[in-house]
Amino acid sequence: MGKFIITQRINNEYQFNLEAGNSEIILTSEGYVQKGSCQKGIESVKVNSQDDSRYDRRTAVNGKDYFVLKARNGEIIGKSQLYSTRSGMENGIASVKLNAPTAEIIDQTLK
Repeated sequence: MGKFIITQRINNEYQFNLEAGNSEIILTSEGYVQKGSCQKGIESVKVNSQDDSRYDRRTAVNGKDYFVLKARNGEIIGKSQLYSTRSGMENGIASVKLNAPTAEIIDQTLK
């Protein structure tokens, strides 16, 4: 089962990672100034992850494939790692689709 992990960066921005059941990070968010915005980003991933048209498949300057997940308004809500093959990237998208809707949320910023 997947999980969203909320952390805080050195610059105090919040971010989340979506991890697959094997603890591999399959999606990373941008930085958020407020934790509430980060939590809304997670909800947006849960909804938008099921729509294939929300995935923008890209190639990095080093030739590796990756994808971004966009919200309905076109804003990027998450970015994948770099993949050495296109099929690896497609497997990453499938993993986000599978894991995001039911992933638990773990807030590591709570002390």
